[in-house]
Amino acid sequence: RALVTATTERPGSAALQPVQVGRLSERELLTMISAIMAMMAMAIDMMLPALDDMRVAFDLPEGSNEVSRVITVFFLGLAVAQIFYGPLADRFGRKPVLYGGVVIYLVGAVGSALAPTLELMLVSRFVWGLGAAGAQVVAQAIIRDTFSGARMAKALSQIMAVFVMVPVLAPTVGAGVIAVVPWRGIFWVCIAWCLAVTVWSFRLPETLAPEHRRPLELKVIGQGYRRVVSTRITAGYTLATMFLQGVFTTYLATSELMIGEIFDRGDQFPIVFGAVALLFGVGAFTNGQLVGRVGLRRLTHIVALTLPTGTLVLLGVTLLGDGTPSFWLFMPILALLLSMFMFLLPNLNSAAMAPLGDVAGTASSLIGAARMAGGAILGSIASSQVTDTLTPFVVAMLLFTVLSTALVFACERGDLTASSL
Repeated sequence: RALVTATTERPGSAALQPVQVGRLSERELLTMISAIMAMMAMAIDMMLPALDDMRVAFDLPEGSNEVSRVITVFFLGLAVAQIFYGPLADRFGRKPVLYGGVVIYLVGAVGSALAPTLELMLVSRFVWGLGAAGAQVVAQAIIRDTFSGARMAKALSQIMAVFVMVPVLAPTVGAGVIAVVPWRGIFWVCIAWCLAVTVWSFRLPETLAPEHRRPLELKVIGQGYRRVVSTRITAGYTLATMFLQGVFTTYLATSELMIGEIFDRGDQFPIVFGAVALLFGVGAFTNGQLVGRVGLRRLTHIVALTLPTGTLVLLGVTLLGDGTPSFWLFMPILALLLSMFMFLLPNLNSAAMAPLGDVAGTASSLIGAARMAGGAILGSIASSQVTDTLTPFVVAMLLFTVLSTALVFACERGDLTASSL
């Protein structure tokens, strides 16, 4: 049975009693969840320094963005599988689904490490994404089992602050691996990480309460999905995060081309990418400190209104630079704007999940699937337009952030005064 001692939150106060989950303290639980989610991030960020080697290995032209598909197909696999993992997690529990996903994850990772052609690599990356989805769904469901409201947003921010160290360090680690062994060695490092985290997760008890287990029937699953799409706040916030994910996917898919080719700083890529990611961690940590004091919705509103304005400034800088602005002007502004996403994604996800605690697995899967699938499609379209100029990237970023902000306020019917959730 579930072994969770829930948190309590005093009205009008951000003070919270710590959580104890079986033998795990709250700190170990959040660190473990971060490590589980890092399995997905490592599968993306560690391989970015290897894209040039992949072009050579698969006989692609220099600077070709064909290899960016190894990112987008991974996200598509991640999205598709989440729809199925959620109901399974609500029926059988979080841990069986986690371990089932690990098996598929390992199959995809090994397949990627051995793939002789780009086509087989893409298939393996899709399978890898299918497996990573299990960890993603379970991690979010465990957090929803254990926390709620502003406390959940704070927990997610703390996880993100730890989790974000992966994109800070992963490209450097990936470059280090390539310096010692062939580029496919990166995949074997991901496999080793997955095995280590799986062994650690044996300490995690089942967090799904017996009364929340749902039968694995199409009618029941359909009812759960209908609740997700018919809950206005949930549906609206999910669509908003989809557009934000589209920006992230575009950035990930084009970062190597952007830094290495357009700015001609390929040897500095791990450092630049890591510095941008470090600001993600600062944003996530700051959000965790502010959300309980300012209020989840009020903080979200402030950032949601600021982000498109800042992106408009970035577009102006890009156009004045004829699509190739100064590196020292463009990248700091972009890094600051991307760090603001850490105030939006955890908060919008928490708000979207809040009304659906009794179907947390199903809700987490559909929300995650919509965000990842939509983000992957949007990112694939936007990244395909980026060649030798940054203008398409910034135009897409402005469009996506404006639509995200519009959705936030549309689903709240323009209520700018809500101060908490």
